[in-house]
Amino acid sequence: MHERTQPLFSSEGYQQGLAFQLRATDIVIAPYSKSGTTWAQQIVHTLRTRGDMDFDDISRVIPWIEANGSLGLDLNAEQRAEPRAFKSHLGWDLVPKGGRYINIVRDPGDVVVSLFKFQEGWFLEPGSVPIDEFACANFLQSKNYFKHLRSWWPRRNDADVLFLAYEKMLKQPTHTIQRIADFIGIELDDDLLQITQDHSSLQFMLHHKDRFDDAMIRKVSEDVCHLPPGSDSAKVREGKAGSKVMLSAATLSKMDRVWQEEITDHLGYKDYASLIEDLV
Repeated sequence: MHERTQPLFSSEGYQQGLAFQLRATDIVIAPYSKSGTTWAQQIVHTLRTRGDMDFDDISRVIPWIEANGSLGLDLNAEQRAEPRAFKSHLGWDLVPKGGRYINIVRDPGDVVVSLFKFQEGWFLEPGSVPIDEFACANFLQSKNYFKHLRSWWPRRNDADVLFLAYEKMLKQPTHTIQRIADFIGIELDDDLLQITQDHSSLQFMLHHKDRFDDAMIRKVSEDVCHLPPGSDSAKVREGKAGSKVMLSAATLSKMDRVWQEEITDHLGYKDYASLIEDLV
């Protein structure tokens, strides 16, 4: 799977992304994959435009830094409104510096289930790979989620970083919008708050899910990865916590062991719940 997806990210384009010079006012939305990135993109774009939906792909208006070469995006171009905003899944060690950053952490069990549903029907033929095999052979073996978390965690209280928990966002959507607006420098009046609440709701984003289905990168994947056309890459699905119940007890136990090795031994948190207690 790693080999099949490699052509999506040309070495030249990737390096251009790493070397991208951010402005001090630029916003980079940089969670690990399937941890609320698209949701945060929609909140930021709605806030800065008062509800613009005239786009075919959210990555058209909030470009993906490390995929800019494959998508033919000009990272230096002006955007529809200020502040400029970008997407990335890079860790702190690699993400371009000089801007402001929104990061979101999500329960790793829920992340792997969401990632599996996202990949199945696109890079994985439906029913061909059991979810527990995907979790163990892909997610837990690579440990990329844990590396990403460890790289960003020391920055959680920095003035240029807004570090959120997905589960708290679900429980406090209005408070989340208020915090993001304040962080990116948007004055939030009652009308804009209502527009943003509406446009970032699960119901609204499901109704407009064709704007959030990675159509641009999916088309590239069909061409360069030789995938069947018309795959399902919908990113807005359930928007909930607790989907890790789909994983077996053995997989969850292995995930706990990896958490111990990668997070507890380095950051001191015995589990995910205790970690997000340290986030405001």
